[in-house]
Amino acid sequence: MPPPRPHPLARAPLVDRLDRFLAASWDRGWMPPPPLEAETLLERGAKGFEAEDEAGGRDPGDIADFRTRLDRLLASLTDEAQLNAVGEAFAYGQLIRAIRQRFALGRLWREQPELLETELAAPIIVVGQMRSGTTRIHRLLAADPAHSATRFCDSWHPVPETPDLRPLRGGFKLFMARRLDPWLDTIHPFGAARADEELGWLAGALDHSAYEAQWHIPAYSAWSEARDPAPVYREFARLLRTDAAEHGNAARPRVLKTPQFAEDLPALLAQFPDARVVVSRRCGEETLRSSVSLVANQMTIQSDAVDLDRIETEWRRKIALRQERLDAALADFDGPVAEIDFDRLGADWEAEIAALYDALGLDLTDAALAAMQAEQARAGKSPHRAHAGQLQAFLPIPGMKAPTRRL
Repeated sequence: MPPPRPHPLARAPLVDRLDRFLAASWDRGWMPPPPLEAETLLERGAKGFEAEDEAGGRDPGDIADFRTRLDRLLASLTDEAQLNAVGEAFAYGQLIRAIRQRFALGRLWREQPELLETELAAPIIVVGQMRSGTTRIHRLLAADPAHSATRFCDSWHPVPETPDLRPLRGGFKLFMARRLDPWLDTIHPFGAARADEELGWLAGALDHSAYEAQWHIPAYSAWSEARDPAPVYREFARLLRTDAAEHGNAARPRVLKTPQFAEDLPALLAQFPDARVVVSRRCGEETLRSSVSLVANQMTIQSDAVDLDRIETEWRRKIALRQERLDAALADFDGPVAEIDFDRLGADWEAEIAALYDALGLDLTDAALAAMQAEQARAGKSPHRAHAGQLQAFLPIPGMKAPTRRL
């Protein structure tokens, strides 16, 4: 169990030491600072690939969308994010990873175009606000042996490998993340080969959701929210078909989940019109409080100018936008929908899951229940359960006031 966080803007001493080391190294010329310019990033990220690899499986509009997103995101990082040295290094690493991954996937799809023709069982889409219980629902459904799910390591390292070392690399990524953020698992329960959300797939297409939770980039968020997300979800569908073909589970419904789906559900359903949808509902103020804590936890590692008031204002707006878009999408969707209440799920999860299966026309087998009970037992030991208590200590309702972090 990690130590209690004394404040939502607290960060581990290791972060401050790393930040000072990087800043001093750049100032003294020991190593160059990371360039955050599109031309340089693209040149470095594409090293070792052919120019045509970028076009593998993609139409020109999808290629243009990624490059436009890269330009816009870099402008917002430069103008708004106020990154410290750690933040600049993280930004460079994440964007180089996204570019290299994009070229590697394009090369794979040029060489094996049949991957993109993989027939998929109708997926189950878990949709709801961040911190509304979607992870719990997702993992209960993913525990059912009749279903499939995306591993954490495959979300962030989607290019197939032989031998498959991605669980090891994902485990190392989590090890380092926990050193920098000892409270990581109280925010979200992680495991390298555990079922997890497909946030990495969206991040690889430069959707704003993964980035606005760690950097102050309101201009990029606003621009991306207003942009047609179809290219992002075409890439998402290509990744899902590739992952299912690799793991041989295309015939089992994939349980999909990220909070961003609430914002973009029509674009996702356009790729999977036969999907079943599960909607998680939770009190808005509780969702807001938990969201603010998560975002503050991520931002404070990469910036010395993190303001809780500003985060609260942005995520109050964000929650309202997602709710408005989700309600509009559901009003136009005539497929199977099940609604789950956060409090009822906590009080009697088996009854709530049984109602969900009935609403979606699924068969709740003894094997599924046994697997879900095992998942519940595992979740009951998770540090994540400490999160609510910590929030009560430093984010009371109403008013989440705290000074801006300036170190």
